[in-house]
Amino acid sequence: MLRAAAGGRALLLGALLWAAGNAELPTAVNITWSSINFKTILQWQPKPSGYFYTVEIHGQTSDTKKKCIRTAETECDVTDALRNVEETYTAHVVSVTSSDMDNFEEPPFAVSEKFTPYSQTVLGKPEIQNYTQKGSKLSVVFRDPLTPYTFPNGSFQSVRDIFQYDLEYKLYYWKDQSSGKKDATTKSHKFDVSVDGTRNYCFYIQGIIPSRRENRNGQESMVLCTSVGRNILDEYGAEVFIIIAVIAIAIIALAVVLSVILCKRKKAKAAREKEPLNGV
Repeated sequence: MLRAAAGGRALLLGALLWAAGNAELPTAVNITWSSINFKTILQWQPKPSGYFYTVEIHGQTSDTKKKCIRTAETECDVTDALRNVEETYTAHVVSVTSSDMDNFEEPPFAVSEKFTPYSQTVLGKPEIQNYTQKGSKLSVVFRDPLTPYTFPNGSFQSVRDIFQYDLEYKLYYWKDQSSGKKDATTKSHKFDVSVDGTRNYCFYIQGIIPSRRENRNGQESMVLCTSVGRNILDEYGAEVFIIIAVIAIAIIALAVVLSVILCKRKKAKAAREKEPLNGV
């Protein structure tokens, strides 16, 4: 009886000491979600010293998932804990020690802002696969960005597989050496737009989620330009043409000067040859 009471007091004392030690642990601050094409990284501060962090992902309907258990880092890839992309999640960044006595009292933690992948992940850059300008038609073929999520056969899902008809793309295009932009919209993987067949065009593509209030526009693809009928002025600009013209004028002037010098020398030589020899 006495032994059991002593054991209980020792256990309680250990729990109190552990709780007191954990009460002094700093909690995370500046917790942020960073998500592109549904690959989601949770970040926070400060760097731990003498303790660790464990991330808990809490969904509205799903079970709590622990990630990056006892990590000394200040970021955690939580992508696979957010597979239900339409659910809203919060993250608890828990400050813990290396002790296993974590059954007595909840350790200190900080809570993130809410995050819903479907409405908050950023659309990445579309990949332009092919483009042609034939006559007055510019055609651009592109591919959807891929996500980290896979189908049962192991192939990666694209953002279109998830957003489906809620996804569209815009093509922004303009005459080369001009600042006036036009745009066209499609829900497919191809653009066909009418252009001035005598001019070259530059363009880029951007994904859009029209149903969103925020974060509607995705990242812009690289800018590409056509090269149909491209002349030296289109390619390099007027400055290079001026430089070439100056060089050409200089070469012509030098040729004229050399011709004049050679002509004078020939005349002088001919005059010397006509002069009578001395003493004859």
